[in-house]
Parts: sequence; C-alpha cells; structure tokens
Amino acid sequence: MPMPRIILLLLILCLAGCRQGIVLQRTVEPAQQITGEQFYQTAMTMQWKQRDSFAVAAILAGNRPDFMDRLVPVTVRDSATGRNMRATYYVTPDYLSVGTKDSWARIPLTPIAAQQIADSLHCFLPTRKMVNDIYAAAVVKLTPVPMYIYRDSTVTMWQHHLIIEGQRKGRKGLIAGIKKDVVISDLLTRSPKANRVAIYGWHKPDGKAIQPLYTGHVDWYADYSHGIRLVYRTIKVNGRWMDYTAVMADPVLKKLLTDEAVGDVLRY
Repeated sequence: MPMPRIILLLLILCLAGCRQGIVLQRTVEPAQQITGEQFYQTAMTMQWKQRDSFAVAAILAGNRPDFMDRLVPVTVRDSATGRNMRATYYVTPDYLSVGTKDSWARIPLTPIAAQQIADSLHCFLPTRKMVNDIYAAAVVKLTPVPMYIYRDSTVTMWQHHLIIEGQRKGRKGLIAGIKKDVVISDLLTRSPKANRVAIYGWHKPDGKAIQPLYTGHVDWYADYSHGIRLVYRTIKVNGRWMDYTAVMADPVLKKLLTDEAVGDVLRY
C-alpha cells in the first residue's frame, strides 16, 4: 500500500531538517554591511562600552558571517550513574565574529554583551565541561598565541584575529583552542566579589587548558584572548528535546553538561 502523501511529505521535511541541523535565525538584514576590518577600524577610537554596544548592534542586525549561523552538533555521553545518557547540543563553529562571509573578524566581548546576544539568538554560554567537550570534538585545533602588551586594546584584538587566521590557513570545521571561553559557573555567585566574569580554556595541543576556571576579572573586562561561543539552548537528551535550563535542573542529566567538582554549575 503506497504511503499517504502527507506522511511522505512530513518524512521528507524531517530528513531535510536533520541533514541541515540548526541554523540561527537572521530576522533583520543590515542596511549596509560592514566587514570585520571596517568594524575594527571604527572601534579603534571607542572605549569598551561603546565597542560592546557597536558589536551587539552589528551582530544582531545580521552583520555576521553566514557560517556562524550554521551550528555544529557536539554529542556527549555519561554512564557514571549506571544509566547510559547521551546529549547532543549545537554550537557556533567558531567564536563570535562580526562582518561578512568574505571578510569577518572574531570579537571579544564582555559577558554583559555576550549574554545579550545569546538571549537574542536563543542561545546560552557554555560551562567549563562543555568547553572541554567542544575542544575534543573540534576538527581544527590550533595552538594558543599569547600576547603580552595592551591586552585589552582593540588593536590587539584585531591583531590576534589575524594571527589565528594565519594559523588556520583556510581550514574549515569546528575550531577550538584559540580563545579562553567566557563561561557560566556558580563560582560567580559564590565569589566574595560581585560583578565578575568567568573564563576558562585556551587548550594546548595536549588537550590541557592554559586558563583554569577563573573569576578574577570584573565583568566589564574583555581582552584579546577572550572568546564567545554560543550554544543553542534546546538540547537533545536521550532522544528528547529539552531546554538547557531543564537539563541543568535535573540532578542526573546535568552531569552531561556540568562538572560540579570545579564549580561548573549553571548561572542564568
């Protein structure tokens, strides 16, 4: 008996969606696109708050490279509790960037600006454990390049992007190891000092992170080494789609995304 046309159509759409994965919505196209270099040229004269606002407005207006919207799946498993658990979450293939598909640049941001962008794009920032798992899944792993002067200056941020591109040499795919991630952590709530940013990462080729989980900087601080990785907030857990807050609230499922031993717990 032939399959009803409506069921066949739904099956085709489902398979197409599975192949395409998750794509961030771009609801507004910029009236005038700017390249990554043009962004930095303009931002050179700005203080951190102006630069943050400029980046948020540009990125949310659609001034971001097309590849940044095509999220990459990362699958993790945990069987420590005796239950075989599996989760797949979707991440940006690179750190948050501004510009066009032909000319773009990574842009460090404060957690304030990063959270605003994440919320607007139905995303969240990763935990320490997720940063490790993303690094393990990356197909392009590059060695960190420290820079020692004018660390929080706009020109150093631009130079660092160019250095990374020189290393990358056009290789494509999920990239990691090149930035310290701005992360979510309950260390932020347990710290005696308020208004902090949590950072972690910068993995060396041996897989070890140069930057341990750290909350010593104030939340308006961002330097060349910081990167913003977006994670789509709807996660597939054991075959079921769940909001990440529900996963984090579950005492068993949260082990797929967090490591409580190092304060790697949700803050939102």
